[in-house]
Amino acid sequence: MGLRSKKYTFARSVMDDNTRLQMILADSPVGIVLSAIAQTNLPNWWLAGGAVRNTVWRYIFGEECKLVINDFDIAFFDELGNRSQELAAKAALTNQFPEYKFDVKNQASFARWRNGRQTFNSTENGITNWLHTATAVGVKLDAEEKWQFFTPYGLDDLFAGIIRPTPTHIDNPDAEQKASGFLQKCPCLRLAI
Repeated sequence: MGLRSKKYTFARSVMDDNTRLQMILADSPVGIVLSAIAQTNLPNWWLAGGAVRNTVWRYIFGEECKLVINDFDIAFFDELGNRSQELAAKAALTNQFPEYKFDVKNQASFARWRNGRQTFNSTENGITNWLHTATAVGVKLDAEEKWQFFTPYGLDDLFAGIIRPTPTHIDNPDAEQKASGFLQKCPCLRLAI
């Protein structure tokens, strides 16, 4: 068991999962960009996906885990919104953080421009239907800059390094392919049985 795994085991007994997640993310690029995302004023936004997942897995498994932040997945919901809203938020964030990539998606219009995709009725509904439980974890800052968490499947899989498809993706080849890629870059991970 590596140093970080021991630290994680000790920390788990002392604090709740949301506090632990905040502690890991606050001192990372995720913590750096959160307040800027809040300033875009996107309705019902969450930062979720690989930036959160990979930051946690690198923290827990250390340098042996080669998963990094490829981009920041920002999901929001605005039934009246359009692609220009996504592009404006992406441009503002890219201007402020040119070293990072941002993927901003309105979950209300996701099915309109991605053929064959399900229509969602909220940001949370969209995130709940992402490929893996460890990816379906959202964080944001509220108006008082307090951390908020959306964890429809809990945080056990994320903290344990378990790759588990969400219920709607159990037999999805895309979920299996992504899981294989995660294992290649981070051999400490485990597939759910």
